[in-house]
Amino acid sequence: MAEKIKIETVRTSAFSMEYFRFGQGKNIMVILPGLSVDSVMKYADGVAEAYSVLTNDFTVYLFDRRKELPESYSISDMARDTVLAIRELGLTDIFLFGASQGGMIAMTIAIEEPDLVRKLVLGSTAARVERKKSGAVENWIRLSKEGKTEELYLAFGEAIYPPEVFSSAKEMLIAGAKGITEEDLFRFGILADAVKGFDVTEKLSSIQCPVLILGSKDDRVLGPETSEEIYEYLKERKDCELYMYDGYGHAAYDMAPDYKERLLRFFTA
Repeated sequence: MAEKIKIETVRTSAFSMEYFRFGQGKNIMVILPGLSVDSVMKYADGVAEAYSVLTNDFTVYLFDRRKELPESYSISDMARDTVLAIRELGLTDIFLFGASQGGMIAMTIAIEEPDLVRKLVLGSTAARVERKKSGAVENWIRLSKEGKTEELYLAFGEAIYPPEVFSSAKEMLIAGAKGITEEDLFRFGILADAVKGFDVTEKLSSIQCPVLILGSKDDRVLGPETSEEIYEYLKERKDCELYMYDGYGHAAYDMAPDYKERLLRFFTA
């Protein structure tokens, strides 16, 4: 029986942040997850199992967002706090993977702290989110403010998963919504609001490390063009790659069976 993953807390003078780690490899990999209505810390054991293919080569850290959220909290703020947490733990020369909003944070870290990141993988993310194209996120924020937890879970699942997966997962999503608190909804609203208007396109050239972009042709949250746009800014570099999945939706990082193997190949090449 696999050992249960321990949830740990890193503390700085300004905030505390939960994280967990697994694996025994000599290299350090950091995962920054996307938006979630409830904390990804609840699913630590499942995450460790999903990424088990990397654990011989890497010790993997997954960081949540900070616990003490201000009323307004930008992607840049998230990146700054995540860097503080990473440095507090003494981690350097990291292999960084960010999915969705986590990809926005990861991109910002690679731009602002180039000495920290050895290689970067961006999954189902965007270098900018135009307000007119943030309809799904706007709807999530509205539902969270109205306290409509079940509707939020269903809207979230319908947007990120392929139709057939969403159809089979409806009952599970409805059941999951029952454990969500008002505090969870308030926190989700603040984090989701940070996506609107995010834009680092003019700074992408500051990224110095090799980059792998993993997008999805049927991404109904951010659209496939957002991954393609990141590549357009970086394609002149020989150390930048783009791969587009098809049929796995926005959550290709969870759905595509070869996703973790792609991470491993890129990080260990």
